Amino acid sequence: MKLQPAMEQYVTLKQSLGFRFHTENQILKAFSKAMGKSSLGQIKPTVVRAFLDGEAAVTKNWSRKWVALRGFYDFAIARGFVRRSPLPSEAPKVAVTFTPYIYTQQELQRLLQAITPEATAALSPQTVRALLLLLYGAGLRISEALKLEAADVDLQACVLCVRQSKFFKTRLVPFGPKLAEVLRDYERKRPGLSGASGYFFQANKGIPVSRSTIERVFGKLRLAADVKRIDGGRFQPRLHDLRHTAAVHRLVAWYREGADVQSLLVKLSAYLGHVDIAATQPYLTLTPELRQQASARFARYALGGAHE
Repeated sequence: MKLQPAMEQYVTLKQSLGFRFHTENQILKAFSKAMGKSSLGQIKPTVVRAFLDGEAAVTKNWSRKWVALRGFYDFAIARGFVRRSPLPSEAPKVAVTFTPYIYTQQELQRLLQAITPEATAALSPQTVRALLLLLYGAGLRISEALKLEAADVDLQACVLCVRQSKFFKTRLVPFGPKLAEVLRDYERKRPGLSGASGYFFQANKGIPVSRSTIERVFGKLRLAADVKRIDGGRFQPRLHDLRHTAAVHRLVAWYREGADVQSLLVKLSAYLGHVDIAATQPYLTLTPELRQQASARFARYALGGAHE
């Protein structure tokens, strides 16, 4: 049996069972493209390993690809499409620890200043500016921001309705007056005031903004703003790191205000759409500023000050 129709059967089955299966589907599509028009029985372990390894060091993405393909081959073997799996018996240990990039306020300013018609291409500068500020100001996932419909953005009450996001949860996300003004300005100037899609963020032709488009534009902005890693990390600053930055900056602000950070972490977790505080931990990267604020808080407590 050919690879592509077998994969289509597998994806259809998983989605019919209620799984989102978006990331896995993208991995399987990439695998199918890499294998060409091969039959399942023609795919050798060497070419599968080459797909898994890619061209760089082993990261968690290796394991994601391996798990996705393992599920598919379990399905294919059970259906009699192939006799055995060409996958390695186990995933290798990941040597590289991924660390999110936390933007400084100055870097955020440079990114916004880099927004020009030449850099944004199919998107208007107003669209890009509003989208970046929303990702940072409301701490949204990029997929959540792009799926917002006009009816989900209440600019009078300053509340977003984020529907059926990760873990199939819907939540209300309040935002401040400064972000509200940015979104009102965008709504007045956006290229398509209405469209078949009803999406809040639209490209110049009135179509929804795709993730690949905004990530490509962001890559240009990052280069123009000279925002790059100098800590030896493997990945350059990402669009998704705006969400990480929002969480860390909020934590720093609470320390500065003398707030009860431990109790507020529960609210931050809910605001970000996490199921529990443990899911929020990866977002709390210990930057020098956060370390300084936390250390100062502990020093005051150790010296007999109030436990703020």
